[in-house]
Amino acid sequence: MSDLLERLRTGLPAEALITDPDVTGAYAHDMASFCAAGTPAVVVLPRTVEQVQHVMRTATALRVPVVPQGARTGLSGAANASDGCIVLSLVKMDRILEISPVDRIAVVEPGVINAVLSRAVNEHGLYYPPDPSSWETCTIGGNIGTASGGLCCVKYGVTAEYVLGLDVVLADGRLLTTGRRTAKGVAGYDLTRLLVGSEGSLGIVVKAVLALKPRPPQQLVLAAEFPSAAAACDAVCRIMERGHTPSLLELMDRTTVRAVNALASMGLPESTEALLLCAFDTPDPAADLAAVGALCTAAGATEVVPADNAAESELLLQARRMSLTALEAVKSATMIDDVCVPRSRLGAMLAGTAAIAERYDLTIGVCSHAGDGNTHPVVCFDHTDPDESRRARESFDAIMALGLELGGTITGEHGVGVLKKEWLARELGETGIELQRGIKAAFDPLGLLNPGKLF
Repeated sequence: MSDLLERLRTGLPAEALITDPDVTGAYAHDMASFCAAGTPAVVVLPRTVEQVQHVMRTATALRVPVVPQGARTGLSGAANASDGCIVLSLVKMDRILEISPVDRIAVVEPGVINAVLSRAVNEHGLYYPPDPSSWETCTIGGNIGTASGGLCCVKYGVTAEYVLGLDVVLADGRLLTTGRRTAKGVAGYDLTRLLVGSEGSLGIVVKAVLALKPRPPQQLVLAAEFPSAAAACDAVCRIMERGHTPSLLELMDRTTVRAVNALASMGLPESTEALLLCAFDTPDPAADLAAVGALCTAAGATEVVPADNAAESELLLQARRMSLTALEAVKSATMIDDVCVPRSRLGAMLAGTAAIAERYDLTIGVCSHAGDGNTHPVVCFDHTDPDESRRARESFDAIMALGLELGGTITGEHGVGVLKKEWLARELGETGIELQRGIKAAFDPLGLLNPGKLF
């Protein structure tokens, strides 16, 4: 420990090192439940690439594991510390280095907050689409690490589709530059795409070149009530089958709607079994909403309410954005699943989740990026009750098994981390895991980067 701190101090300012256990303990874990976390030896908050390189060279020399972190808003334990590790928090590397309206790119450090970047590019008439629910606090580096998504993915895609290039400090301290600044480029293996979603297990992202889009018109939102989740999922299939491109297509089940009302008195219809929110940011959103409204009615919607203006639209979206917070208030703890299935199997996924909730005698609310088939079943339980905690964990696993049975994946945007290691092996199979471990060994032969995550 003393040797580690002495070597780190030779290349870092005093304020970049935190050793007080009362403080370092706060960096031990992210927001996931049921994920073990160790005790870090030290927390380092670098401000420059050279400082990150110094940390990795020191870690390699002393064979000390390094756990990279952003804002710790993750939900899989991917940022959890291991005993005796260096926690490398990138939140102080928070500069927007460049915004180019001509090239439609932004160049940023990993600690830039998602919402800060979004507002900065908006001033140039540009748009950075990925918008996780934690966008006011989560960092771009963390978004890249977990390949996060958001509400707008149905039209604009996920983080991976906006990362053009990266600067990455490798385990031995070397600096690797991947990708490009150009609109096109296919030179060599796509290491950029490989690094996105690698959860800090292959290298430390210290700079990112991000693609931007022209800022779209203000979106308008429609809310449709349904007498069953199956009817709402039928409407989703009709909307996508007819070729519509909504900027947002979200579903909240009855449990979620009631939780939101209980938390914030939003006045949502508690008689509904499923609430579907659909938005368009096209030149004539009212016409698009009218067409979708007709499809919802044909699918069995009991009421369809299009917003007349941006203010009404934002009010409807507030209800969706507070879904997770509202469900967290139902019991003392939650486990948030992240299963993505083909859109055509969305109805079966929701029906199966409801059956799991009944089987385990638990409250499980579902909010979903319905246009992507990405569901977030939220298991609500009393963490002081051992039996209820056991049932919560078992139901969580049952939901992932259901997703795989329906041809889906165990994670659409939250990542694997500690929480889903066992399930990653089931999804990828023996050959897939063997190849992934080989890639890990090529980047990190000593196994120092974020050990114990993924597999």
